[in-house]
Amino acid sequence: MKYAISLLGMLLLVICGTLFIQYQVFSDKLEVGEGKFTYTQEIEITYRSGGLDIRQHFHNLPNQSIKITWPNLAVNTDCFLESETSCERLSEEKTEFIPAENRNASLSYMIPLDGGLKSNQLLKDIFVTLKNGQVSYSTVHISTDSEVQGQWVTGLPLIGNQSLSLVNYSMFEGTGGISEIYWQKDVMNLQATTDALSIFSNTPISRELSEYLKNLKLLNEDPIIIIQGKNNSSEQGKRILFLDDLSITSLNEKVILSQIHLQYDFGESPQWMSEVMASFLTNSTLGSYKSSEIVKTLKNKMSEAQMASWIEKLDDLKGKKISAKQLDDLLSQVLGNDTEYFTMNAQTEQVFPFLFNDKRKVFVQDEFREDVKVVLKDGDVLYSLDPILRHLGYQTSIGENGYYVQSETQKFRFPQGYGFYVYNNQRYNTVSEPLTVIADSFYIEETWLQRLFNLDIEKSEDTITIK
Repeated sequence: MKYAISLLGMLLLVICGTLFIQYQVFSDKLEVGEGKFTYTQEIEITYRSGGLDIRQHFHNLPNQSIKITWPNLAVNTDCFLESETSCERLSEEKTEFIPAENRNASLSYMIPLDGGLKSNQLLKDIFVTLKNGQVSYSTVHISTDSEVQGQWVTGLPLIGNQSLSLVNYSMFEGTGGISEIYWQKDVMNLQATTDALSIFSNTPISRELSEYLKNLKLLNEDPIIIIQGKNNSSEQGKRILFLDDLSITSLNEKVILSQIHLQYDFGESPQWMSEVMASFLTNSTLGSYKSSEIVKTLKNKMSEAQMASWIEKLDDLKGKKISAKQLDDLLSQVLGNDTEYFTMNAQTEQVFPFLFNDKRKVFVQDEFREDVKVVLKDGDVLYSLDPILRHLGYQTSIGENGYYVQSETQKFRFPQGYGFYVYNNQRYNTVSEPLTVIADSFYIEETWLQRLFNLDIEKSEDTITIK
């Protein structure tokens, strides 16, 4: 009994210590503004003097430091004295909300519009955002002079319009944030609306599309606005999308890709990367030829269990920044072997073939050579030829009649696809091609490398040595 009580006491001490450490880490994160949080906002927009006068009110803020990101175009940035306490959290540098018990704050700023408000104008990234904060609900009020006649779209459901003697007023509200607004002189009719999306068009939609919309489910709760036609910049918004063709195929692809970009941060990654992820997460094939080829290749490489694991790992990335290396790391875990498939495809316009990598360090003449790559393709072990030969003292070039290699005593020419090579001006027929071209780089099969250049290759668990 004594031992049991002592053991129980020790366990309680360990648990309490662990909880204290976790609390300290959590508190430290709050102090430096690293804690994630949700908040609601109300935005008042008034168009006057060729620009947007914006007042943005934040509610339910946590008691922690919160970094403020102002729009790039914002001028006259300041707090807005909506109440006696609405300015007390803004720092002197206007770069953050300082920790305080007050859960509300208000900011004001101007967004100048070059040439004033123009029809079919999509205005993007014009609102303040808070680091680590996610907007759960937004309310937006837009006012213009009475002579400014037109239609506003915000990506949020329209609650109502009102035309008064001096101003025109529109109100929107709904779940999620807002990053863009759209204005056009002509008023389009709302042809369809569901919890998932709304469609504005000058012509009625087909019965088939109407039935499709009833069963459409989005990847998150934020609804999408579809406008038939183009805007001035031909850009797409996050929640406001433009489509010439209101077919089920085009609408489905555009909506899914928009939802993916709302859930993941692709930064400067190429467009095909989001198309690939969307295809796997929705069990479809979307986007360009390159993305469809990558999806097809990976599906052929995976078992059902591996596919389920891959999709689960992609789903776990929600809210994170996506990179080619990150996807390669996950894919390598799923397949149980190392690959740089996404990284290599991000470096070329072509479709780079799927390869496994040998991650052992390569030494040429006892010196580590980071530029030498060893890959596995269709059961063959291939070496990147140019760097190996250069380290061995050979000169290489590409000419009209093939790939040339020479040293003081040896000369090679490798024509592609002819079943022979030339060594010191003598032709030698081959059953297989010694060289393989992968994304404009020459690779050589392992036995051909040893035979043609009289090399010895030694392998250990961690290294490959070429002599």
